Amino acid sequence: MLKPIGKRVIIKKVEAEEKTASGIVLPSQAVEKPQIAEVVSVGAEVTEVKEGDKVVFKKYVGTEIKVDGEELTICEVADILAIMA
Repeated sequence: MLKPIGKRVIIKKVEAEEKTASGIVLPSQAVEKPQIAEVVSVGAEVTEVKEGDKVVFKKYVGTEIKVDGEELTICEVADILAIMA
């Protein structure tokens, strides 16, 4: 597993909904990238969030990587806007 350095976090984006409320299936091009993610790992200097938190993050952030088949994003903790209650 990866451990971010400093004030960085590793997040895993939550899958976007591919159906509308009325049940219409959307093509993959029409589905927006999710801005909600789960925190997978935190750097030593991060106190604002912890592993397992569901968070809302800025639209265009971080570096996307693939580890063991999982798509993850490494970003600054400042790119996280809110923790979901």
